[in-house]
Amino acid sequence: MSAIELRALSVAYGELEILRDVSLEVARGEWAGVIGPNGAGKTTLLRAVAGLVEATGTIGLGGVDARTLGRRERARRLALVPQSPVLPPEMTIAEYVLLGRTPHLGYLASETRRDRAAAAEAIGRLELERFADRPLTTLSGGEQQRAVLARALAQEAEIILLDEPTSALDVGRQQQVLELVDLLRREDGLTVLAAMHDLTLAGQYAARLFLLDGGGLIAAGTPAEILRADLLAEHYGADVRVVADGSEVFVLPARRAREEAVCGP
Repeated sequence: MSAIELRALSVAYGELEILRDVSLEVARGEWAGVIGPNGAGKTTLLRAVAGLVEATGTIGLGGVDARTLGRRERARRLALVPQSPVLPPEMTIAEYVLLGRTPHLGYLASETRRDRAAAAEAIGRLELERFADRPLTTLSGGEQQRAVLARALAQEAEIILLDEPTSALDVGRQQQVLELVDLLRREDGLTVLAAMHDLTLAGQYAARLFLLDGGGLIAAGTPAEILRADLLAEHYGADVRVVADGSEVFVLPARRAREEAVCGP
């Protein structure tokens, strides 16, 4: 059974069509990447799956039509890590991560020991313990991004949607975050659908890639099938060199040839 199944998904803002008839499936426990140039519709696709924008077509979550799920039930099934989250001023990391437990609480109920333990575990996994009592606004962009991911992990959803999860992180933190997500995928059966700007990281972590352009699904397949120089040149307008090393694919920018300037004496 698929964790995520989209059929003819379309999103429009007035007369502006953002997504058009996108159909795809993500298996349980799979890491799938959504790639494409700026404005391709990657973020809109994730927001549609999360129920944050109106869409036509069908969104299935674990074999259930998402339209039949209430907001709390949908939040128990999936967590979204947005690229530019809204962070409440003066709220501490500990308080913010604990918000991830909200879908598990009854109305007017208080957090239990189990909820606080789940939040503490998520904080520990992202190595944020020493920042736990600091306001979010005092943290660096990378530290804030890790806090947002910790909140999503505390939610304990079966599906996680990542929108450019490493955009504010240095190379060490990028590796730490992606390896942690992949560990959870392998050990806990987490399903990952990630919009990824870095094509090399997408090629290393995702088992399958979906290439969007102009709001439509252009191609789907393994990284080796999608990360081809001709396909990337056509849809990104970029000259790249693709290097395959076993099952991993690396995408390197290739400097365009240019005439050397001749300087006079």
